[in-house]
Amino acid sequence: MRIMAFDYGTKRIGIAVTDPLQIIATGLDTIHPKDIFDYLKKYLQTEQVERFIVGEPKQMDNTPSQSAQHVKGFVTLLKKSFPEIPISMLDERFTSKMASAAILASGRNKKDRQDKGLVDTVSATILLQNWMDTVR
Repeated sequence: MRIMAFDYGTKRIGIAVTDPLQIIATGLDTIHPKDIFDYLKKYLQTEQVERFIVGEPKQMDNTPSQSAQHVKGFVTLLKKSFPEIPISMLDERFTSKMASAAILASGRNKKDRQDKGLVDTVSATILLQNWMDTVR
């Protein structure tokens, strides 16, 4: 079974998943928030997901950031829509900066590096990899 991670934003949600053996985290997609639950229902028809990981937005002083209320609403809807799948929260500070650096290091062109959807997907991948590293 896979683990799925979300980098939630009010304009886009970056999604990453593990392989079925939960060894490698891979970017899956970037979805508009209004489409996420239809997307997940369709995805879960063909793939088994054992856990959701959701990035928890925090300030540098460890207090919730302004977007935390939106993430909390998303988590509430996830629990209601998929009650059988447990949800873990993970501090997402610096994932966007790390994602931008990873995209730059990969040699992508300037247009790719400015693609916010790509940054969100890579951020979700970093979040998922961090969670896997913590659990191991």
